[in-house]
Amino acid sequence: MRFQPDRAEGVNLITRHEGGSVWIGTTRLEGPLLVPWQGEVVAWLPPGATQPDEDAFHRLLVLRPELVIYGSGARLRFPSPAWLRALHGARIGVETMDTGAACRTYNVLAAEGRAVVAALLPAIGA
Repeated sequence: MRFQPDRAEGVNLITRHEGGSVWIGTTRLEGPLLVPWQGEVVAWLPPGATQPDEDAFHRLLVLRPELVIYGSGARLRFPSPAWLRALHGARIGVETMDTGAACRTYNVLAAEGRAVVAALLPAIGA
């Protein structure tokens, strides 16, 4: 699926999402990713890991977002509430959706200038 959002200056926007890949502008990235509204897009999980844990969600605190959009893969899978405790304690909202919906929602919020981070798992399989 291709996305054609308005380009906000200095904001990371997801221009395409397909299976295990996400494009930020014209750059194709693979694997679990953290896409902050501004700054560097980075790998989210350690090499070889396919699912997040409490430490993975705790890593989001340093980005200081107001909201995290968690893309759980090809289908909706909620994280353990215990994993989100640190984010909730810092008054950071978390919304969970499949990765395709997470990409679209992230783009809307980032284009509005919101401090949002997409924490994305690849959308491979069902």
